[in-house]
Amino acid sequence: MTGTSTAPDLERATLDKAASENFPVAPFFLPRTWRDDLMAVYGFARLVDDIGDGDLAPGGADARALGVPPAEAGDRLVLLDAFEADLRRVFDGTPRHPLLRRLQRTARRRSLTPEPFLGLIAANRQDQLVRRYETYADLLAYCELSANPVGRLVLAVTGTATPERIRLSDAICTALQIVEHLQDVAEDLGRDRIYLPAQDMKRFHVQETDLAAKTASASVRALVAYEAQRARDLLNEGAPLVGSVHGRLKLLLAGFVAGGRAAVRAIAAAEYDVLPGPPKPGKVQLLREAGATLRGEG
Repeated sequence: MTGTSTAPDLERATLDKAASENFPVAPFFLPRTWRDDLMAVYGFARLVDDIGDGDLAPGGADARALGVPPAEAGDRLVLLDAFEADLRRVFDGTPRHPLLRRLQRTARRRSLTPEPFLGLIAANRQDQLVRRYETYADLLAYCELSANPVGRLVLAVTGTATPERIRLSDAICTALQIVEHLQDVAEDLGRDRIYLPAQDMKRFHVQETDLAAKTASASVRALVAYEAQRARDLLNEGAPLVGSVHGRLKLLLAGFVAGGRAAVRAIAAAEYDVLPGPPKPGKVQLLREAGATLRGEG
């Protein structure tokens, strides 16, 4: 178990990454308790992704916190197993990792269940074993684990979950995941992962070697445009979620949708050439999209 001097550093190293996300994690205008609980959920989701991507801070502090011996600290599957065991302590014991101790307070306050968290762990475990997706349906099944639990947790934390809102939230979260995959084509390829469905690649005559180029060919751009339209359609499908709630939660959810829409616009503005690096929207574009989303405009 980590000492108390290490725990704040472990938390900060992960939570500070919230500022670089495509969407607002816990903006200032939310009630303090919501912000605290959403940051706890974010801390879990960010840390499990960092484990799955091999992006943990150097030094092995996270592995030590989870009780993983140094000889196995580089084994992502071992780390994910240890992280799942620590997650289960959130619900029936005392977690080892400081981010999970933070999450325990939220889980108790909001009566959260293990399932969404287990889905996020399963997605990262799948990332170690599955590196290509044959069909769009296969990719959607992955997003069901990797993205949709986050939206469901936001609804649970804010006490607004209903079956229809969950359906709309799933559409938004899947769209955000697809957009992130489009932004990160080159980075993912460097990890030997491709989230563009193989069937679509064949349809647009794109080879894996085309994704390793410095700039995108016309075929790659056409493929990215096609997938970006899918993400845009999903965002539009899920957007009525914003109008189904009120007050500050409405602003938060509008921020999620706006973040996705602005990212899609940034990809389009780059003429769908995502290979040099992830196209990112500016703050002005984000604000414009947020305003349009709040007005119910597509």
